[in-house]
Amino acid sequence: MPRLILTALATVLAMTGAARADQLSLGEISAYLNSISSAEADFTQINADGTISTGDLAIKRPGKVRFDYDPPEQALVLASAGAVYVMDRKTGAQPNTYPLSQTPLSIILDRNVDLTRAGMVVGHEYDGTATIVTAQDPQRPEYGRIRLKFTDNPVELRQWVIEDGNGATTVALGGLRKTANIPNSVFDPQRVN
Repeated sequence: MPRLILTALATVLAMTGAARADQLSLGEISAYLNSISSAEADFTQINADGTISTGDLAIKRPGKVRFDYDPPEQALVLASAGAVYVMDRKTGAQPNTYPLSQTPLSIILDRNVDLTRAGMVVGHEYDGTATIVTAQDPQRPEYGRIRLKFTDNPVELRQWVIEDGNGATTVALGGLRKTANIPNSVFDPQRVN
């Protein structure tokens, strides 16, 4: 009987330890993000107004991202050279442009992601399946927050939610695949194809 109790106690302690181990530390998440030099994924975006968009995403750190939206949308969003370009391929009008530093997405596109920096993380939790980190630029919290969702084993970014003055926009990734070096021309607003 004592052996059975010890075995049960060991099982409970192991399960408790395993559950605790599933929450990723801020250091682990920073190291994972810093390990991404270029990556691709398909995505589903839920916009603040409830509409849903899909497309393909390319990331090249530091500072570059490209969102190619599937038809019928003809939008293209690029970040490069410190700016974000929102383009409508249908009209061919000049893109709307604003500084990348004015979006919380700049946090994960930074050259050196350090989520342990004072004031950077305003939420760090585990929901039973994933670690969720809410971060903001401590120098410019008025630009909004990004809520990042990571699974472990292996560590993988699965989703982010941008919360800013326009509401909340969710981007769910269909599997972020690290890739060989993506050419800079992919992110050049002058060479959009």
